[in-house]
Amino acid sequence: MPKGPKGETRPAGVIGNAVRVMQIAAALRWPWHTPPEPPAPDAFAGKLIILASEGRPIPRAATELARRMAKRAGAEVHVLSIARAWGTSFGLPHPGLMPNKRELQEQHESVAGAVTWLKRHDIAASGQVVGTRNAAKRILTEARRRCADAIVMAADMPRHWLVSDMVWSQEPQRVRRLAPVPVYLVIETRQTVAR
Repeated sequence: MPKGPKGETRPAGVIGNAVRVMQIAAALRWPWHTPPEPPAPDAFAGKLIILASEGRPIPRAATELARRMAKRAGAEVHVLSIARAWGTSFGLPHPGLMPNKRELQEQHESVAGAVTWLKRHDIAASGQVVGTRNAAKRILTEARRRCADAIVMAADMPRHWLVSDMVWSQEPQRVRRLAPVPVYLVIETRQTVAR
């Protein structure tokens, strides 16, 4: 039997569990560490790409990147947009904090525009709008559920890690930090937005 730090015998399962915990801890991505760069978009060889938005309109640059990756690999694109739920009231969902009809309509139009554009360029595409408070968590859940091979998102410039966790516009950076699949961020600059 394996020996512990003080010489006592331990069952093999306890040491195996300790090794698994250390492997999980090594795989964690702390907010102050930059996540690894994804492989080059031209090297993508998966079957499903999620084109996600945390609520912002889906820019043409992100749609174009997803199209280029899907075209090269013969992959399908699923467009996912988050309609933000603004919180809860006493821990319970409150209708006044849910996305209103106008917000939902804007998200549906954004998704429909991206899906139409992708289909016009001969890419198999589908779309979905989801209401949630935690956009990063929901995008990652959907990516796992659909067995996505990559995520493409539009993003703002990254901010300091201490501030970024409090800002809704930094959701793409959170998705990139927590995702088990490559996340391609299309950084929006003022020039890109103005076009």
